[in-house]
Amino acid sequence: MAMNRMANEPGMQGEARGKHRTGSAPDENALIDGVAAERMEAFETLYRLYHPRLTRFLRGMTRRPSLVEEILNDTMMVVWRKAHTYQPDARVSTWIFGIAYRQALKALRRQDDIAVSVAPLQDGLADPMQVGPDMEVQRLELHARIDQAMNALSAEQRAVIELTYYLGYSCRDVAQVMDCPVDTVKTRMFYARRKMKTVLGLSREEAI
Repeated sequence: MAMNRMANEPGMQGEARGKHRTGSAPDENALIDGVAAERMEAFETLYRLYHPRLTRFLRGMTRRPSLVEEILNDTMMVVWRKAHTYQPDARVSTWIFGIAYRQALKALRRQDDIAVSVAPLQDGLADPMQVGPDMEVQRLELHARIDQAMNALSAEQRAVIELTYYLGYSCRDVAQVMDCPVDTVKTRMFYARRKMKTVLGLSREEAI
């Protein structure tokens, strides 16, 4: 796609490394200013910076791996076109994830006749060096139950889970991403946890 071609252009990569890739973390506000000024090296750096996080978020929210790259590219295209509208009273990350959230909802509405795909399961539930045959069976069973539980949630509920538990966002940050009141975020979290508890068959203490 056009977005991938822009991100992988050799000359642009060299410029980005020279300008933005220093020993310290890139200044995201400066990058957005650069994108607003249509500087491709700033966009390329921002794209590479957000690609892993957006991929993780979109996989978890949509549960449809085949859609992730398309949604991510649509998101970054909006960032390119709308960077001049960014207001610094919000963090760059919440602004970009808000765009990704809305693009994901649009994609899901377009694809609502497609069966929900089983997304890759989360790593780290058990140390592979310590997993015997019995533990491996239990781990696979737990993974399958977690997938079943996540698939039972709405896209909005999955977004709350992903943003809170895997990206470490506060309820206020999530509210900015989803463009809704903080109380709405808390309500979605409550129902998501209750539904997952029911599907997983967990006790009150075991529920996430």
